[in-house]
Amino acid sequence: MSSGDERTLVQEIEGHLLLAAAREEGRTAAARAAARLGWLTETQRDDLERQFEAEYLALARTSWRRTAERAEELREGYETRYRALRQRLVACFLLGCAALAATGLLVLSASA
Repeated sequence: MSSGDERTLVQEIEGHLLLAAAREEGRTAAARAAARLGWLTETQRDDLERQFEAEYLALARTSWRRTAERAEELREGYETRYRALRQRLVACFLLGCAALAATGLLVLSASA
């Protein structure tokens, strides 16, 4: 198994674990909300909990999607900035080397 395959597998496992945790959080929150409504029948309580959990998961997915999109935007911005800085550094290095070579030539021609 290549490192790319391993990374993909780990990401899939992380995704499943994150989804399972969000489902459990949704169920817990749904049970707490339904418990406050003591007048509900068992069927109504189950229906409310199912709907609450589904809505909780939908909100979590929306939040995750927004977070992933923002992370991608930030990554692109940082990569662009890094490339520009790297180009400047290379240009400064080459300019320094050219100045050093010119100075060396001047010193050699002056001493000759």
